[in-house]
Amino acid sequence: MKKYILAVAGGGSTYTPGIIRSLMDRLEDLPLSEIRFYDIDGERQSKVVVAAKAVIAEYTDSILVTDTTDPQTAFENADFVFAQMRVGKYALRELDEKIPLSHNVVGQETCGPGGLAYGLRTIAPMIELIDYVEQYAKETAWIVNYSNPASIVAEGVRKLRPKARVLNICDMPVATMRNIAAILGVERDELVVDYFGLNHFGWFTRLDVNGIDRLAEVREHVYKHGLLTEDVSKIDYRHADSSWIKTFKNIKLIMDHFPEYLPNPYLQYYLFPDHIVETSNKDYTRANEVMDGREKTLFETVEKFEETGILEDSFAVGVHGTFIVDVTVSIAQNLGKRYVVMTENNGTIPNLPADAMIEVPAFITADGPKPEFVGDIPYFYKAMIEQQLASEKILVEAIIEGSYEKALQAFTLNKTLPSAKVAKAVLDDLIAANKDFWPTLKKEYKEGSLV
Repeated sequence: MKKYILAVAGGGSTYTPGIIRSLMDRLEDLPLSEIRFYDIDGERQSKVVVAAKAVIAEYTDSILVTDTTDPQTAFENADFVFAQMRVGKYALRELDEKIPLSHNVVGQETCGPGGLAYGLRTIAPMIELIDYVEQYAKETAWIVNYSNPASIVAEGVRKLRPKARVLNICDMPVATMRNIAAILGVERDELVVDYFGLNHFGWFTRLDVNGIDRLAEVREHVYKHGLLTEDVSKIDYRHADSSWIKTFKNIKLIMDHFPEYLPNPYLQYYLFPDHIVETSNKDYTRANEVMDGREKTLFETVEKFEETGILEDSFAVGVHGTFIVDVTVSIAQNLGKRYVVMTENNGTIPNLPADAMIEVPAFITADGPKPEFVGDIPYFYKAMIEQQLASEKILVEAIIEGSYEKALQAFTLNKTLPSAKVAKAVLDDLIAANKDFWPTLKKEYKEGSLV
């Protein structure tokens, strides 16, 4: 029986123990000989690996665990790499959220100016990771990427490393499907969806259970309750915080205006940015919620485990962990299972640019995703997607060229920003906050003249 070597890049992530439990639950489908944890912050990672090892020990003693900050040690002969980088950690995420909010603009880690800021930090490290993997890992190795902002990262990879074996995924469609399944009283695996868009910017157009489209039924539920059930325990632990409850309730607001399709929850930031800002706490954002919740719990659990030998937090399996393992098993076993992932368009949606990194159902094989044909999409959705796509593509050009003007264009095009004046003010504040992380953005023009 073939056994695989897996490397986890960003091993210090708070998501790591949950992903490891998901892997342990699927060892028959994805047998592992070694798991290697790689992070540039070795001190943080070593604490997380304590929890990861404790989880592994509940299942087996036959997997070698390596904790390293050395890329060759991490990726030598690896079969798969899970990428989950958070460049700048939660301190920069907090600024991504609070700086825009100080200008009365949406403050969110992957959408709006916060997402653009995060993208400016993440592209170069992602390309570096790809180069390490291509240098040291097996030629057949796949990187399964969770690193945010996924849409911008996917575009950067497409542009800079077009031949890289990277599968870009996001758990938000799966999390939404989990809530849909709970509303319908079925298992998530029974639900087959049609979906189109960009990452964090898409729509469900069909919700099929046993050959019957139940979108209308879910639509009626959303009008009354949002995308929530009365029993909140049916929501993944990761999405049970107050900010997530608010997000799933806000789907009602979106569908009150645009009821044709079921939206990705993140569309609230683009369609109702004024409402989001008005209902945000500018002093306590999602970053604070995570630092005071998931992150604090993880490190307290590790500390108590080291003192007592008892793992108080079981690190329950959620959709974040199950989804990355699901797609990896489909690659490893060449199963061709159907999941919503990111892939280059190439005619899947004919009336969008061929080089757009879209998010659609695809069959996941050993050779990567094979997208299912979607067809032309209505003009309203096409126009919205093309504006967002332009913002993301121009941002990647700004990163490559070190162009201030293109960064400002990307910010100005983003629907969460009300004007070029506000976009410039937010961009300039974010430049100051990210001086140690962003590429240098040079101004090509000064006082109306070419410098």
